[in-house]
Amino acid sequence: MVTIRSRRPEWLRVGTLGSGRAEEVRKLLRRLSLDTVCREAGCPNIGHCFERGAAAFLVLGDRCTRSCGYCGVKKADTPLPPPDPGEPRRIAEAACVLGLRHVVITSVTRDDLPDGGAGHFAEVVSAIRASLPGATVELLVPDFRGSAEALSAIAAARPDILNHNIETVRRLFPSVRPGASYRASLDLLASFAGMSPGTPLKSGMMLGMGETRAEVTASMADLRRSGVSLLTLGQYLAPSAHHWPVERYLEPSEFEELREEALDAGFSAVASGPLVRSSYHAGDMAGSPDHGSGVPRD
Repeated sequence: MVTIRSRRPEWLRVGTLGSGRAEEVRKLLRRLSLDTVCREAGCPNIGHCFERGAAAFLVLGDRCTRSCGYCGVKKADTPLPPPDPGEPRRIAEAACVLGLRHVVITSVTRDDLPDGGAGHFAEVVSAIRASLPGATVELLVPDFRGSAEALSAIAAARPDILNHNIETVRRLFPSVRPGASYRASLDLLASFAGMSPGTPLKSGMMLGMGETRAEVTASMADLRRSGVSLLTLGQYLAPSAHHWPVERYLEPSEFEELREEALDAGFSAVASGPLVRSSYHAGDMAGSPDHGSGVPRD
């Protein structure tokens, strides 16, 4: 165990890749006016993934109606615009240019929309399928405030993987994720399993927020009971001094122990490591690499 300190341990230090393929991806995203969770959430792997020609698209804008203590996405302080009707087409174009074989779509939380943005997710899936019929699509969705209608719209879109992160353990959930519910997140996953039997469910947690090992084990058991088969575990890194503090840095060996424990608990695939994030090498976990040539094609 490494306690919190002013400098991150060596295994959390990553280089910045700002040229070559990564810069081409950035140019493409700017040209198409697209957001990525890679940038908006301050993911430490952004240079690595962009260098591979991979990105996780963020729909419905770059501002969120929630105020979760761990998240680096900007919070909405003014009324938000309606969904951009041209966004699904532009995402499909970007996925084609990048030659993606696995496309990850996520969003900010839009509690201001009647369906929470579920219909927009469905339109994005439809546009991708029309342009890239051979690609698999993973949706990383918010909780839709428990709306069965919204979740039904997601199920009707038939994603290849449905992802919803619980992020932390039951005890910390009310403090880390105000406005959300640990039980509601588990219920969403279980409900989707009933609506779309056979569709793999995925979830993830960030560690080092003050949870105990026993609590992590309990949350993994809760996820398995909800039907989750794909799991990601990574180190929490506070976006700023104003966010939820890092309690400790887990050693890489501890992540490996948790990976083995999760596999023993019945998860079919587990990505566990300090720099693991929900969308990091998502295609590899799904059995379909998330990049094509790695070089944008104009």
